[in-house]
This record gives sequence, structure tokens and C-alpha cells, in this order.
Amino acid sequence: MQNDLDVLTEWAAKWQMKFNEDKCKVMHLGRHNEGYDYVMNGQLLQKVESEKDLGITMAEDGKVAGQCLESYAKANRMLGLVKRTIRYRHPKVLINLYKTLVRPHLEYSMTVWNPHYQKDKILLERVQHRFTRLFDDLRDLPYEMRLEKLRLWSLEERRNRGDLIEVFKMVKGYSDVSWQNFFKRSPVNATRGHNWKFQKPHCRRDCRLHFFSLRVISRWNSLSQDLVNSTSVNSFKTGLEKLRQHKMGFFMD
Repeated sequence: MQNDLDVLTEWAAKWQMKFNEDKCKVMHLGRHNEGYDYVMNGQLLQKVESEKDLGITMAEDGKVAGQCLESYAKANRMLGLVKRTIRYRHPKVLINLYKTLVRPHLEYSMTVWNPHYQKDKILLERVQHRFTRLFDDLRDLPYEMRLEKLRLWSLEERRNRGDLIEVFKMVKGYSDVSWQNFFKRSPVNATRGHNWKFQKPHCRRDCRLHFFSLRVISRWNSLSQDLVNSTSVNSFKTGLEKLRQHKMGFFMD
């Protein structure tokens, strides 16, 4: 790794595109990582336990608690702004504002950091809990009934739905990312289900078990052939809506 950094800095100096060493950091991944020191242009690089990349906070232990806290804080602030400034609280107006201004903070690149710890799920769901209590006539109802009245999905359901949509885009060629990068197709010899099932490899670590390429396989393999054969992303989403109506809990972990 140090040799690669030396080559990179030589190339940058040659083309007069020197790196800012103060902004270059090292994150050691893996339980048995030796944690070596690295230098660029003679300067020791700072070691960090977490770092933000493309808006996602990545941690050395693979956990997403930091990203959940940041998303919760941003969404909660935006919901507070809506609550303070909007006086005309018609359900259609508030729901549109929530979907446009608040929920995107909770779902940005959610396929990358979908949480599996209950404490993180509860933290994110708390924002939507708070939103559904803005309606006086729904305030005393259970959370699930409030969602039903407002025709909203829980955030956990939407994250798992988002995983399936990403797989569908890969399979149908609507994504720049190939499905071969994440999955291995099962032999087509089953009499049930569809012909696009994936093999689920064995793993022991939670970080790997709950990674996108593993956590989505069981739910994807249980879809019907008609749903997988959808001709567009919108028709696939419509099929998922119907599936949720007939199989409550399908999108819950």
C-alpha cells in the first residue's frame, strides 16, 4: 500500500496535481488489520475511525450508527421547520412536504446503509412517528393505524422495498451496476417461484450477513414470476404495492 501511495504522489507531482495531505486520511478495516502507518510526501496520514464519503458516513467496524444519527438529526430539523412554519395543515399539503423535504434525508442511498440493529431502526422511525402526530384526529391512534390512514409505509418497509427495486433494475439492465457484481444465479431447476433466483452464500459476520448482496436474496427469491417479469420499474413498484396488501409483514425484517 505504501508503494502504491509513493507511485501516486510521484504521478501527481509530475502532472502538477499535488494532493493535500491534510485531507488524506487512513481507515483500517478488518478485525486483524495491523494498523500500519502511511505517509504521503513525508507527511504521516491521519488515522480515523469513521469518514464521510459521498454523503455517507462509513465506519471502520462497518456499522451504520453514525449515519443513522446524522440522517435522524437532519430529518428531525427539517420536520421541525415544517411544523413551525406551516399553518395550513391539510393532510395532502403536509404529506407532500414530508415526502419532499423530510423523508429524503432518511432514505438517501439507503441501500448502502440499511440498518439492522433495532436501536437504529427505532431512531429513524421516530421521525415518521413525530410526523404522523401532527394530525390532531390521528394523534391518539396507534402508529400502524396512523400510517394506514395516511397511506404511508413504515421506513423499514420502504428500505426493504428499495433493495428489491435496486435488484430489479440490475436484472433488467436499468442500472449501470451489473447484478454479477453482487449475486450468483441459482440453477433454474426449481418448480416454485421465478427463474431469477440467486444463491445465498454462507457467512458468519453480521456486517456481511446484513450487507445488500445477502440481506435481499431471501426476499427477492420469494417473489412471483409475474412480478419479476414486470416490464418497467413503475409496474414493478405497483406489483410490490399489491404484494404488501396481500402479505402484510413481507417487507418487515
